Amino acid sequence: MVDAGQAGVAERLGIEPKLLVQERGWDEDVDHDLESALEERYGARLLAEGSGDVMDVILLWWREDGGDLVDELLDAVLWLAQDGVVWMFTPKAGRVGYVEPSVIADAARSVGLRVADVINVGADWAGSRLDPGWVGSQE
Repeated sequence: MVDAGQAGVAERLGIEPKLLVQERGWDEDVDHDLESALEERYGARLLAEGSGDVMDVILLWWREDGGDLVDELLDAVLWLAQDGVVWMFTPKAGRVGYVEPSVIADAARSVGLRVADVINVGADWAGSRLDPGWVGSQE
């Protein structure tokens, strides 16, 4: 059974069965309760990297030592639908792998994304919603 708190987080992330949702950057340290809640809400296992479809939502687990964040976000954006969103999960402050918010914002801006929201997604992880910069800019 999925924890009610994590089920609420899954709902807040906007995960719906009709969407294509890809998970990137998975490792043993991910929040397995959140992952289970996301899969339960989605109705299936999350799609893995390289599935070849344009995604509505990309869930990216990222840690400080993950490499070049701009490159990773650029890879994600290539597979993102025009009105899609990237949820980037990073360890909270004080945890191994913590990523400074300014690093996230700078990398996102470099690939045409903007930080639209930051939420608590569990005991050890925070989530940053990265929206395409072009959403709403045509008004």
